[in-house]
Amino acid sequence: MTRIVFMGTPRFGELVLSALIDRYEIVAVVSQPDRQAGRGRQVRTSAVTAFALQHGLSVLQPPALRQPVALQMLVDLRPDVIVVAAYGKVLPASLLALPRYGCLNVHASLLPRHRGAAPIPAAILAGDAQTGVSIIIMAEEVDSGPILGQASVRIAEDDTTASLTEKLGQLGGKLLANDTLPRWLAGAITPVQQGASPTPYARQLRREDGCIVWSESAELIARRCRAFYPWPGAFSHWGDRELKVLRAHPQKVERSELAGTVVQLGTQAAVVTGSGLLVLDEVQLAGKRPLSAAEFLRGQRAFVGSVLS
Repeated sequence: MTRIVFMGTPRFGELVLSALIDRYEIVAVVSQPDRQAGRGRQVRTSAVTAFALQHGLSVLQPPALRQPVALQMLVDLRPDVIVVAAYGKVLPASLLALPRYGCLNVHASLLPRHRGAAPIPAAILAGDAQTGVSIIIMAEEVDSGPILGQASVRIAEDDTTASLTEKLGQLGGKLLANDTLPRWLAGAITPVQQGASPTPYARQLRREDGCIVWSESAELIARRCRAFYPWPGAFSHWGDRELKVLRAHPQKVERSELAGTVVQLGTQAAVVTGSGLLVLDEVQLAGKRPLSAAEFLRGQRAFVGSVLS
């Protein structure tokens, strides 16, 4: 039976792993070490680690793959193929050359578009009508290897990174387990070389990326709200308090007020932008629970007329 080592960390990786466990022998799961997170600095286990432990799979969490002890652990597992899905670290050349069927990466975009660490928010930010998953043979240059299989999905107008992760993780798992992997192992696939990437590299997101710039267009800010949900979130400041914009939509209405000014539209609140209005649907003030904009207005009457920074 084919011996598979699976490498992944967040929810996307968990969805891909879940499609494999009933059909293949997973000899080990490699995920990033548990980390402290949140205000209480509590130790959090990755989605892949938690799923693997629940299903009785062996889990390895090496702090660095280039350490000799970590590489030897993987050599000792004698994998026929290594499957990677959002692991979060670059694999060294010695590891890429280890399995006889190579290291296969399930990437959440239609390569060569949106190579890099954050392809799902990148597709939303770019206003793409569709995205998808690509299964490639990994090479030393990130996301550049030949393609073994692809599948696409439409990006809905209300899709966020969270909802699109679910769609793409399930799609990638099915494509890998039911089609690409069995055909690749049987020698029935001819890899297709990628062309040059037509878009900028989809770099890892940073906390500051979520800070809203109100001089941008309402359409772009609305896409940012979707792309940055759930992390890092799209946020601004009302006075000295952070205000997260959880859901919003653009409206093509021009106003003369300064960008960032909150105006009222019936029971709704909107913010003047560089082009159009951003209508607020759901917001969250720091330390408070999420509220619809109408609920928020009822409790914060000074909000309308203020200028968000």
